Amino acid sequence: MTRTIRILSSASMCAIGIAAMLGGCKGKQGQMPPMGAAAIQEYNVLPLSPQTVSVYTDYPAQLQGQEVIEIRPKIEGYLEELYVDEGASVRRGQKLFRISSPQYAQELRSAEAGIKTAQADIKTAEIAVTKAKALVEKEIVSQFELESAEYTLEARKATLAQAQATLANARANMGYTLVSSPADGVIGTIPYKKGSLVSGSSANPLTTLAADKSMYAYFALNEKQLLDFSRTYKGRTLQEKLKQLPAVQLVLADGSLYDQTGKVETASGLLTTATGSSNLRATFPNPENLLQSGASASVRVPRNETNALSIPQNATYELQDKRLVYVLTQDNKVVSRAIKTTPTNDGQFFIVNQGLNAGDKVVVSGIINLKDSMAIKPVLVSPQTVYHTQR
Repeated sequence: MTRTIRILSSASMCAIGIAAMLGGCKGKQGQMPPMGAAAIQEYNVLPLSPQTVSVYTDYPAQLQGQEVIEIRPKIEGYLEELYVDEGASVRRGQKLFRISSPQYAQELRSAEAGIKTAQADIKTAEIAVTKAKALVEKEIVSQFELESAEYTLEARKATLAQAQATLANARANMGYTLVSSPADGVIGTIPYKKGSLVSGSSANPLTTLAADKSMYAYFALNEKQLLDFSRTYKGRTLQEKLKQLPAVQLVLADGSLYDQTGKVETASGLLTTATGSSNLRATFPNPENLLQSGASASVRVPRNETNALSIPQNATYELQDKRLVYVLTQDNKVVSRAIKTTPTNDGQFFIVNQGLNAGDKVVVSGIINLKDSMAIKPVLVSPQTVYHTQR
C-alpha cells in the first residue's frame, strides 16, 4: 500500500487547524483558529447545456468489386496462350487467353467453301431461268419448265442463306477461341495452366474479373442495431431510411481512413436465420485502385446526437457497477448522482443518457477529493472551453 505524505506550509496548517493543535500559529487578534476549521476549496464546475455531438459506429466489412465476372470459355479446347497474369489490371477488350481448337478452323473453311458453292449454284439457276424464259416465248417449252427453273433458283438462294448462317456461326466459334476482357478490372486467380483442356462445363472458370472503378463494402447489422437504425431515421421502408444516412467512411485494414467517402445504397431487408443479421452494402469510388476485391475493412457510419448532454470522462468515477458524478446544489454543496452514459469515439467524453438534466452543474476537476454534502467554492467554466476537442 502506497501512502502520499504532504508537507504543508504554516499558512495551510493554520487553515486546517493542525498548527493550532501544535501551538505553532495564531489567528486573527492573536487567537487560535477553531479546531477542525478548513478553507473552502475552489473546484471547476460545468453548467450542462444541450450540444450536438458527432459519434460513429464501425462495422466489419468485406470488399468486393462492383462487378465480379467469371470468365468462362464458350468452346472446348486446349489453353494455348495466357496473355495476362494473376492480379493484372486489364481494360475492356484486352486479350486474356487463346484456346486451340482446330475443328473450328476447319468448320470455318468448310463454311466459306459452302458459300462459294451456293453462289455458283445460284448463278447456274439464274442461267436456267433466263434460258427457260426464251424457250417459253418461242413456245418451244411449256410454262411449267419456266416455273420449275424459278423454283430451283429460289431453292439455291435459300441454300446460300443457310450457308451464310453456317459461316457466321463458324466465325463466332472461331472468335470464341480468343477470350477477351468484358470490362475494366483486375484479374483474379488463374487455376489452369498452358495446355489444360477447358470447356464451358469446367468446374472452375478460367479466371474472375473484378471491376475496380467502384467497390462494394458489405457489412451487417444485428437485430438490435437494425431496430435502433429504424427508430433513428425517418421513412416507411428500409430503403427510404437508408437515403437519410449521411456519407460513410471506410477504415482500412491498417487503421487508416480511406480518402473517399461512400454511400449506403441497399440492404437485404431480411434477417438471416443463421446469423440473425441483415446485410447492407456501401459503395465507394476507387479511382486509384487502392481498394482490392476480397480485402477486409470497416464501414464507419456517423450519427449526430442533437440536444445531447455530454461531460468529460474524467469528471466521473465508478463505484461498484455504477458511474457517478458530483452535482452542485443551490447551497454550493456537492452530491453524488448515478448516471447512465455512452462513450464518445474520441474517448474523452460521455453522452449522458440518464441521470442529468440541462442546467445541472457538474464538478469537472479534483473529484477524487470530494464527498457528499461537502461545501465547495464553484468556479464556472465555459462550455466552449470544455467541448472544443469534441467538435
